[in-house]
Amino acid sequence: MGTRRVLCLTLYAVAFGFLEAAVVVYLRELYYPEGFHFPLVLLPERIASIEMVRELTTMIMLLAVAVLAGSDRVERFFAFGYLFGVWDVTYYIGLRAFVGWPASLFTWDVLFLIPVPWLGPVLYPVLVSVLLIVGFLTHETLRRRNRALRPVRGEWVVASVGAILVVISFCWNWRTVQQGTVPTSFPVVLFAVGLLAGALPFVRAAYRATTTRT
Repeated sequence: MGTRRVLCLTLYAVAFGFLEAAVVVYLRELYYPEGFHFPLVLLPERIASIEMVRELTTMIMLLAVAVLAGSDRVERFFAFGYLFGVWDVTYYIGLRAFVGWPASLFTWDVLFLIPVPWLGPVLYPVLVSVLLIVGFLTHETLRRRNRALRPVRGEWVVASVGAILVVISFCWNWRTVQQGTVPTSFPVVLFAVGLLAGALPFVRAAYRATTTRT
């Protein structure tokens, strides 16, 4: 990818992130007029269904742009990760600018609703997003040096298992929404194992790309 294309991806993700933040501000004005907090207000079934459709279409929009931006599956994977990471970080920056939330990186948030609510302190999704951004930038740097960051099949398998563990850690407290209680603990160890398992295969592939003779 050239610099111009990377710039366009960045502008798209930043704009989309601020748009996401604006939509959430509107929802919180309706259902949390005194400020977002736990226990959560259960949305009416119709609104909850619409919100899940919105989340699904958001992922489709990011994926569609990534497909257009990349020339093969690996490039599209890294492009999607970059779009997602910048979009997610910008979303929290937007909320902080608009309404002064979150108060800190340890403030709990609802991250996603499909197939069950994903919950966790803001710090953890931001860590995932930062790693996705770093992965894309590493891929771009190597590509410009005529090097290829190409994980082998086994590395993809390990990374996929790590991603699943991260998702499980975010879904760990989903019952608190139905029970109307406040989450008190996050499975940090599970998240850390998943994050390392997801990241190390790409670190290994990047190291291989930098040490292998062209």
